[in-house]
Amino acid sequence: MSSARQRKIIHVDMDAFYASVEQRDDPALRGRPVVVAWRGTRSVVCAASYEARKFGVRSAMPAVRAERLCPDAVFVPPDFSRYKAVSKQVHAIFARHTDLIEPLSLDEAYLDVTTPKIDLGSATAIACHIRNAIREETQLTASAGIAPNKFLAKIASDWNKPNGQFVVKPHMVDAFLAPLPVGRLPGVGKVMEARLAELGIATCADLRAFDADALEARFGRWGRRLHELSFGIDNRDVQTERPTLQISSEDTFATDLPLDALEPHIRRIATGTWAGYLRERTQHPERIARTVVLKLKTADFRILTRSLTGPEPPTSEIALANIACKLRERVNLPASTLYRLVGIGLSGFAEPDGSAVQDDLFL
Repeated sequence: MSSARQRKIIHVDMDAFYASVEQRDDPALRGRPVVVAWRGTRSVVCAASYEARKFGVRSAMPAVRAERLCPDAVFVPPDFSRYKAVSKQVHAIFARHTDLIEPLSLDEAYLDVTTPKIDLGSATAIACHIRNAIREETQLTASAGIAPNKFLAKIASDWNKPNGQFVVKPHMVDAFLAPLPVGRLPGVGKVMEARLAELGIATCADLRAFDADALEARFGRWGRRLHELSFGIDNRDVQTERPTLQISSEDTFATDLPLDALEPHIRRIATGTWAGYLRERTQHPERIARTVVLKLKTADFRILTRSLTGPEPPTSEIALANIACKLRERVNLPASTLYRLVGIGLSGFAEPDGSAVQDDLFL
């Protein structure tokens, strides 16, 4: 942690971004539960205002469920052109303080302010200055986490939401993490949390006490990575240009379909994925995707993926589609299962030195 503790990282996360933009631009929506989503049985929630979140509405939730949870919610179709314009304003504010900016999405980014453009005395003061500027110039609020590394900064940004910030100083790391539930660690979902609970692991303190080799034997590299995170170890740099990790396309069907009816849709979606891959190769001809990913979502919203990394990468749209169709054989659900979405992805990009590009935090 010695080198990481010398760094000053800020994670800025806009508060309920899409919904907040809608409430800002339409005064009639302020104070009301706003759900950004197309209405309909096939739609999912893009974002929910804090008023809607009180009813349990969350992003990625089926819109019909959101409507059941909050019958008085106001549904607003997303307008990504507006969200991108606001995001551009916010990133211009970041750029006044540092050139080391790693966007994660339209509404969040990491900033390395170890050597800031404007010396305000501390990273905490810089984060406060940035949040004030966002509020004054966009009439929106943001939360921030300040810490010695990206992992801790991201957790900290969620600590005092909305419209707050939290700092984890180097001497606070051990005490801050020890009682933290493992479910708060990035990449630990409900399934992983349950698997860890079977081992008696509920907090970062429990993870620290567990043998790292035993965790790796059970969960692979991700097990050892979890052990490192429990100690606050994260030496990743803020990357101003993030390499492409996956190129994918997906589609939600008008009606649910059985597995054996998906082939024409897989071949159609593979066309979009392959076109995206060719664009990536035009810009970076040295990067080759070696893994084909098939993503399926069942009628009851269960998501499953199957992937294959063959001895040779796919060399054509047809080859990609053939592999994706073949991956259906590895889906072990009952034949009566219906599917509402299918996606095709290419990942496992190799760099010129042959190394694979991956985000180690989320292995």
